[in-house]
Amino acid sequence: MRNIANLLFKAKILKDIPRSGYHFLGVGKESVAEHSFGTVFIAYVMSQLEPDVDALRLISMCLVHDLPEAKTGDLNYVQKKYVTVHEKKAVADITRSLPFGSDLADLIHEFNEGRSLEAKLARDADQLAFILELKALADIGYNPPNKWLPFALKRLETKIGKDLAQSIMETAWDAWWFENHVDRPDKNN
Repeated sequence: MRNIANLLFKAKILKDIPRSGYHFLGVGKESVAEHSFGTVFIAYVMSQLEPDVDALRLISMCLVHDLPEAKTGDLNYVQKKYVTVHEKKAVADITRSLPFGSDLADLIHEFNEGRSLEAKLARDADQLAFILELKALADIGYNPPNKWLPFALKRLETKIGKDLAQSIMETAWDAWWFENHVDRPDKNN
C-alpha cells in the first residue's frame, strides 16, 4: 500500500505544477491537474457521442496521460527544443512497484502512440481542453490566444474532435450564462 500511497501523492502534486506554456502566451494559468480534469471531462462527453469507443479506456487514458509530469514537470514547446525529457524512464519509475503498474504504463504508452480509436480521441480531448482555455481567453479580449488557436485546431485528428472544436469556436465562452435568462425587475423595489 505504501507504493500506492506514493502514486497518490505523485498524482496530487500535479495540482501544484503549472502548465508552462501560459508564460509564453502572456495570459492565463492552469495546473497540470486542472488541465487533466478538463481533458477527462471532454473524454467522457466523447464517450457518450462515440458508440464504438471503450469509454473506460478512453477516460482512464486521459486521466493518466500527464502523470509522468509529476517527475518531469511540464515542458512547453520552447523548452522541449533544449531539454530532453525521459518520459519512458519517468513512467517506469512511477509504475515499477505497483500491482497495476503495467496497466498504467500501457495507458500512457497507448496515448503517446496515438494509434487506437481511444488514443486518437484522448489526444483530441487533450487539445480540446487547451482550445477551450484559449477560446475563453480570446473571448474576454486577449489577442495572443488567436495566434495559438490555429495550431491547436490543426492537431485534431477525429471527426468528433473537429466537430466539437468547430462548435467551441462558434460559441461564446459565456453563452451558457445567459441561456433562458429573463431580466425581471425586483418586485420588492
